[in-house]
Amino acid sequence: MAAETSDIDTIRERAERWLADDPDPAGRAELRAVLDQLPGSAPELADRFAGPLTFGTAGLRGPLRAGPNGMNLAVVTQAAAGLVAWLAAQGGTGPLVIGYDARRGSREFAERTAQVATGAGRPALLLSRPLPTPVLAYAVRHLSAVAGVMVTASHNPPQDNGYKVYLGAELGGELGAGAQIVPPADAGIEAAIRAVGPLAQVPLGPAGQVLGDDLVAAYVARAVGVVSPGGPRELTVAYTPLHGVGAAVLTAAFAAAGFPTPGVVPDQAEPDPDFPTVSFPNPEEPGAVDRLVALAERTDADLAIANDPDADRCAVAVRDAAGGSDGSGWRMLRGDEVGVLLADHLMRRGVTGLYATTIVSSSLLRTMCAARGLPYGETLTGFKWIVRAGDGSEPLVFGYEEALGYCVAPEHVRDKDGITAALTVAELAAGLKAQGRTLADRLDELAAEFGVHQTDQLSVRVDDLRLIADAMARIRAATPTTLLGQPVTETQDLLPDADVVILRTAAARVVIRPSGTEPKLKAYLEVVEPPTNGDIAAARTRATAAITTLRTEIAHALGIPPG
Repeated sequence: MAAETSDIDTIRERAERWLADDPDPAGRAELRAVLDQLPGSAPELADRFAGPLTFGTAGLRGPLRAGPNGMNLAVVTQAAAGLVAWLAAQGGTGPLVIGYDARRGSREFAERTAQVATGAGRPALLLSRPLPTPVLAYAVRHLSAVAGVMVTASHNPPQDNGYKVYLGAELGGELGAGAQIVPPADAGIEAAIRAVGPLAQVPLGPAGQVLGDDLVAAYVARAVGVVSPGGPRELTVAYTPLHGVGAAVLTAAFAAAGFPTPGVVPDQAEPDPDFPTVSFPNPEEPGAVDRLVALAERTDADLAIANDPDADRCAVAVRDAAGGSDGSGWRMLRGDEVGVLLADHLMRRGVTGLYATTIVSSSLLRTMCAARGLPYGETLTGFKWIVRAGDGSEPLVFGYEEALGYCVAPEHVRDKDGITAALTVAELAAGLKAQGRTLADRLDELAAEFGVHQTDQLSVRVDDLRLIADAMARIRAATPTTLLGQPVTETQDLLPDADVVILRTAAARVVIRPSGTEPKLKAYLEVVEPPTNGDIAAARTRATAAITTLRTEIAHALGIPPG
């Protein structure tokens, strides 16, 4: 009991110190209410003070709440002060450009970041309104900024927010100009954040210069350049921004490129931080695109497209002759399918250079590049690595990751971009429609040439991160020697560089890793099944059955439910 009381007293003291330094009256009131409920609120208070948010795969990201283990004005003030100090220590010149989405707190966090920058004597440029993350990434390059900040939690739940950092050419180098930070920059910024003193002593200036809509117009004009002029444009598209910020920019880009304006899901068209019509604002999640599919069916659309809330990802659904897995008549394409469709389209257009993806994506892109004599790059997960693929001897012309992220114009946006990806998918679909064919037909062509590459994912969300650590320890201690009745021919453990285990057989591959942005354990599954006598449907049936079996085997090896 005495030890328990001592723990509560320690947490209370930390909370009181935080209260004394928190610049936000609302945050102070929120935390005071939690303190007033002690000892009953001790677990919640302990969680809020379990540790500070740290820069990870996507910068800062966490729940909106007072305390160091949350996104709030105090944490953002400290992060901005550390970032600005680090930029100065590196000798970086030029303005800091700042964008934000429509989540709760986003504009306030963006304006505070601008105030911290100007208070330190650095010009700050603020995007005019809630806009897609790709517009901010574009602005870093377009405005020759020293760095960029995007306040967004992307497709996380409504209660979250986040803080992404991009570097300009001066500090990011040729491959990292306008890209998200990587080591050692992230560790340097983190150290600078921890070195920030009392927040009351952080000087605040004006909220920077608010940029006009000419920046958005410039982004759209460059985005339109990803499609070839004069090609087919007859295409009916259904679209949803999932209550995010993509609709205005995407529809403007489609119009500028000469496509008919997509039909937009009415009750998901406007930004809404509550995301009221979806349980989880991620197009990959079950049910997230039900309204989109219904609109596509009502309007007899050729194609259905969804962006995630900050519009850096792009999901594509097509009519399915088999009726779709949910009986809707539509099927959501996997990220790997869209990735290889885009890569194949660019290759057919004669785009030469480096094509890149990640270790968890399908091996089909590697096979295509080898067959067509094009350079190929493979990286760890995350677009911060994809855009830095290769050694610089070959320019990156395309990169994708299976989690619906695509970069079709690295010189335009050196990050994933759901707007230009949607335009390129539309160009491909319109061209095929003019020939009386579909995206599904093109996938069949690729399967006939290279074999069916069936991919799937085993993903388990946890409340206790120790379960993920236990599963990774288990797979390392008792690594399977066979999968699908075939011997495991190669096992790779990427520790200490990355917490990843890779297993390969002659016809299958499994990549296991914890998620970098969510409390999830993920296993990425792939089976390659060559068609026999040109029967692609039969090959797909065999591959689907094999993937189902593989999922069960890997779940057993990890000690988790098969999902």
